[in-house]
Amino acid sequence: MSDRSKKIFLFLCITVPFLAYCIYYYSHMIKNAPYKFSEFQSIVFEYGPGDSLVNKYNSKTGDYEYMNTRDSVVKMHLHLNKDELLYLHRKAADLGFWDFPAVEMGDTTLKRKGTKPPRYLIEFNYKRKSKKVIFDASFDGDPKLRDANEQLIKEIEKVLSDAEGKQKN
Repeated sequence: MSDRSKKIFLFLCITVPFLAYCIYYYSHMIKNAPYKFSEFQSIVFEYGPGDSLVNKYNSKTGDYEYMNTRDSVVKMHLHLNKDELLYLHRKAADLGFWDFPAVEMGDTTLKRKGTKPPRYLIEFNYKRKSKKVIFDASFDGDPKLRDANEQLIKEIEKVLSDAEGKQKN
């Protein structure tokens, strides 16, 4: 064997098994991904001051109730379309929602301007799994985690208000 053929043989003995293993490993990871939009069923979003989660939305039933600025409860039927749900699913994936701890609470006895800090419940439901996170605005943990939660909450609220605006028009 020439020196060149030895190098080619060595190169093929290392790279071909490595590439085959990578394809095998990552194809199973992608196939078995726990949170796929094709298995998406619903999103539940609840929030309110302290323990009273008076504002609620459930995409499965379309029930949406919230307190308006005059402290009266507004109940409506609001369905999000597939594109809006896909947007929220992708936003949650981008922000790392699947890796958030289930409970993110701070000192719940603190009051801001005489009211309890808001608490949020975000739940994504899929056929095989679901992810539920309870986030309290008084959470004083990792600032990146806090920012990711707040950004996801703003996105959900934005999608809901946009859908409500479309429905009213």
